[in-house]
Amino acid sequence: MNTSDVFSLAFRTVKGNKLRSGLTISIIAFGIMALVGIITAIKAMNQKFSESFSTMGANSFTIRFKERNIKFGGGGNEVKLKKKGAKKEKISSLGKNITKKDAELFMQRFTFPATKSVSIFGNRNNIASHESRKTTPNITLFGGDENYLMLNGFSLQSGRNLNSMDVHTGRNVCILGYDVANTLFKEGISRAVNSIIRLNNIPYRVLGVLESRGSTFGFSRDNVIITSYTNVDRNFPSGYSFVMAVMTNDLQQVNAAMGEAEGVFRSIRKLATTEESNFVIDRSDSIAEKAINSLRFLTISATVIGLITLIGAAIGLMNIMLVSVSERTREVGLVKAIGGKSKMVSRQFLLEAIIISVLGALLGIVLGVMVGNLFSYVLGTGFVIPWDWVLYGILICTIVGLLAGLYPAIKAGKLNPIEALRYE
Repeated sequence: MNTSDVFSLAFRTVKGNKLRSGLTISIIAFGIMALVGIITAIKAMNQKFSESFSTMGANSFTIRFKERNIKFGGGGNEVKLKKKGAKKEKISSLGKNITKKDAELFMQRFTFPATKSVSIFGNRNNIASHESRKTTPNITLFGGDENYLMLNGFSLQSGRNLNSMDVHTGRNVCILGYDVANTLFKEGISRAVNSIIRLNNIPYRVLGVLESRGSTFGFSRDNVIITSYTNVDRNFPSGYSFVMAVMTNDLQQVNAAMGEAEGVFRSIRKLATTEESNFVIDRSDSIAEKAINSLRFLTISATVIGLITLIGAAIGLMNIMLVSVSERTREVGLVKAIGGKSKMVSRQFLLEAIIISVLGALLGIVLGVMVGNLFSYVLGTGFVIPWDWVLYGILICTIVGLLAGLYPAIKAGKLNPIEALRYE
């Protein structure tokens, strides 16, 4: 009897014991489904992060305020009482947000050949209205300048962008996100341009409408209104810190631009050489990398869950194969009596265990990819298949089947044919 005959016999045996084989395959499939499903979902999240943060490009960076570290027991920046008539010391800006004045000074003093932008977050509880139509109170307001759209990956569907005069005067003009325009102008988004809307009961002229950017983790990115940062500072003073964004002409110039920007802004913030910077400079691609790295613990958790389930499945598979050896003792004795070798009997039982494990792996991979891509569908990303973990799953299950079937196979191969034939 050659290897193909042994494999055929093992497959027929697995097929003949449908209930026992089905239960074992289901246990293995559940472990692989959990593993592959979570990995697929994580890959979809990684893809969404990359899409969300790549809009600024790898040759861009932002300057943001960093909260001051509070230290107890000394070692921090102390506030000392001054005697009457004492010379007034320089007041550091360590604990102060980046102000409008700081941001505008940076725009003046930073002369590196690059595109610059100033922006500020307004708030996310605004209401926009036009005639009888009104949005829910969840509109996010941003203030920017004429370069804000380009540096943040926005594109205009109709109308025009903010210009320097809009920013300088701070007049009541705005650009609507796609969802806002669609809510207020159901007869056609193009009708929004040059119309007058009310933002929190303040009249604004609409300059343009943004193209749709979709949603991230179920939250719409089109539910926004953009006006000038000077207008936000005047009409909706939020107390948030200003943000500066810089885009260089060449990727190789980014590090040099970041170094010069840090030096310029430290002087604007009046930081002493011994003081730590109270702002951070983040490259746009590094933000995405940090977000993606934060998902690694989920991959580890998924691997642990899958391995624990597979260990349980291996124990169950071994017990089932041992029961199978006991049930088929007379069959083994008959095979040996007509000339079958111990090695062939052991190989048959070993192949049965491997077949069950691989079938469980294939079923688990299909279910895992389907479950994982349900999450991908919610995020609005493309269909994801983690090919590396598909191969890993098949390999792991093959090893599980090999280890689980090894002892029962050896036990079956060592059966004495005479005693096996007399077994009841």
